[in-house]
Amino acid sequence: MKIWQKNIDVNKDIETFTVGKDRELDLEMAAFDVLGSLAHVEMLESIGLLTADELVQIQKELKNIYAEIEAGDFVIEDSVEDVHSQVEWLLTQRIGEAGKKIHSGRSRNDQVLVDLKLFFRDRIEEMVDHTQTLFQQLQTLSEAHKDKLLPGYTHLQIAMPSSFGLWFGAYAESLVDDMELMLAAYKVCNKNPLGSAAGYGSSFPLNRTMTTELLGFDTLNYNVVYAQMGRGKTERVLAQAMSSIAATLAKMAMDVCLFINQNFAFITFPDELTTGSSIMPHKKNPDVFELIRSRCNKIQALPNEIAMMTTNLPSGYHRDLQLLKENLFPAITSLNECLSIATYMLQNITVKDDILSDKKYAYLFSVEVVNDLALKGVPFREAYKIVGETIENGSFEPQTQVNHTHEGSIGNLCTAEIKGMMDQILAQFKFEQTKEAIQKLLA
Repeated sequence: MKIWQKNIDVNKDIETFTVGKDRELDLEMAAFDVLGSLAHVEMLESIGLLTADELVQIQKELKNIYAEIEAGDFVIEDSVEDVHSQVEWLLTQRIGEAGKKIHSGRSRNDQVLVDLKLFFRDRIEEMVDHTQTLFQQLQTLSEAHKDKLLPGYTHLQIAMPSSFGLWFGAYAESLVDDMELMLAAYKVCNKNPLGSAAGYGSSFPLNRTMTTELLGFDTLNYNVVYAQMGRGKTERVLAQAMSSIAATLAKMAMDVCLFINQNFAFITFPDELTTGSSIMPHKKNPDVFELIRSRCNKIQALPNEIAMMTTNLPSGYHRDLQLLKENLFPAITSLNECLSIATYMLQNITVKDDILSDKKYAYLFSVEVVNDLALKGVPFREAYKIVGETIENGSFEPQTQVNHTHEGSIGNLCTAEIKGMMDQILAQFKFEQTKEAIQKLLA
């Protein structure tokens, strides 16, 4: 029987349609459902809704269920609707009447809200770790190849000299801003909705501050109506942060696909990291980066998907919100996979030397010649005209010595400063604080 069911059997077709993929996706939240229950029952005992003996019984069995989940031995049975029902049913089967009391003072609405917040908080840590690893790899490559020049493009036309130091470093700094957005998403996720019940609070004297501390949340979603309104909004904010990381990866992947092309030939990867053609034996295809590009473009659509699923919903809970998991959960997995494989590929990249010695890149240095004339006292517009005329009449002589010294340029990458910005952001995530709270809850 469902935890909400009374004395009427639900039509099987209706049940199948409404449950959807909940059992499959809820398995990812199972451990967090138990954690939420551990905090909730400790609070219930503190306000007299459970006896001390009942609390000990419940805590012991919840921890056993948690261990089963961690060991991969937990399943949501076909006769059970979701993870919340499965945990409560197991508890009741094993310890009896005490198990029936754990739902006091909460609804499935705030139960799934707290599960999601804990789940997102955990997955954010994973995404941050992967992003930090990629960031470090990009910074290492930026410093290692800072003296190797490559063409810079505007409008996909040869423009000005760039360098691999700049190219790798640009994507490293892009990840810094992406982490700013992820930090904002983390702060939204790190607020406790438990105790908001169905979205209108409870007549039980719940201690919501206590569960906030037990679960390692930074603060509460105070207003119980807003706590429920956070469903959908939290997912959208997280999706926006993920979309930002995905945009960085997709752009970098496109650059790689161009740069590995034989007409560019700026970079290569070992044969075993590329794929071939069924009829063209010379092919070395960058399939990994093509898939990163497409996967990350899908992730960039995620905020809009979530917005379309939640736009114009009135306040309160609606079953539409259940479907958000189907879009968001696989996207989290996909982004983590893209971050991980991108780092691995870049650990095996080879950068070509002396790219700009090719005569077709001679005009890259036109600005250098203009600037040199300006430094000698020729007005910039006059210098621009002089150099333009030499290009038109074929007498242009490139000045291939690049002398860029300002902050963030070829000769001054500011790698340490960029790392400092990233470190400052990462220090604001409270991963250790939340881990300590969870470990204490499970002790």
